[in-house]
Amino acid sequence: MNYEDIIVTKKEGVATITIDRPKVMNAIRHQTMLEIRDALESDLARDEEVKVVVLTGSGDKAFISGGDISIMQKSSGYVETVYEVPTGQAICGEIENFRKPIIARINGLALGGGTEVALSCDIRIASSNAKFGLPEIKLGIIPGYGGTQRLTRLVGMGKAKELIFTGDHISAQEAYNIGMLNHVVEPGELDVKVDEISQKIAERGSFALYMAKTAINNGAQADLKTGIAMEAMCFGLVMGSEDKQEGMTAFLEKRKPSFKGK
Repeated sequence: MNYEDIIVTKKEGVATITIDRPKVMNAIRHQTMLEIRDALESDLARDEEVKVVVLTGSGDKAFISGGDISIMQKSSGYVETVYEVPTGQAICGEIENFRKPIIARINGLALGGGTEVALSCDIRIASSNAKFGLPEIKLGIIPGYGGTQRLTRLVGMGKAKELIFTGDHISAQEAYNIGMLNHVVEPGELDVKVDEISQKIAERGSFALYMAKTAINNGAQADLKTGIAMEAMCFGLVMGSEDKQEGMTAFLEKRKPSFKGK
């Protein structure tokens, strides 16, 4: 697939998907989401050298400024309701459940769909000048890529309702304070922090990372008893892996492990 809206690069076990629509401040359209899906499924999932994925926007003003309103305004709503919106929701779900960790590098505005895509990622690291919000209510619509669900699960029903009902924007610091973000750093430190965490994760065993993500994501949607059972199943699988043997042998031999993802 030839990409129009994204750029994919790889370096030292880390793949970066950059949304590159600078003329509209990286606003996303249906094509953008399809390209993200293709990059994940047809390339990054299969590349054993890639351990971590970073999702970001081009430039220093916007991660994703939202949905492309110039396209949305022309729509009657039927196509999006029947096809495009569910597809976008599904792709956010694929980001959330992708077998490799995905870090959102939030370098500016993350509004509407930008907040929703960021919420789908495993870890969110933002520049202090980033802004967040679900302003769809101001346009007479509501979030459509999982925002009503993921934000509520992350920050609680009361705060989620306030943000969605008012459509207000919040600063990176407030987003951090309510639990939306893992880290907030100064703009000049964003790459340093993202690199630090992505490289640390890239050194871990990819199969164990997959099992940990599976246990966390599935357990979060279930009662504690079911979640514990899911953890036990995933633990049993990693205990039979080559990486487990390598990790424990390396520990006893006081050396750095060489994980193979098996």
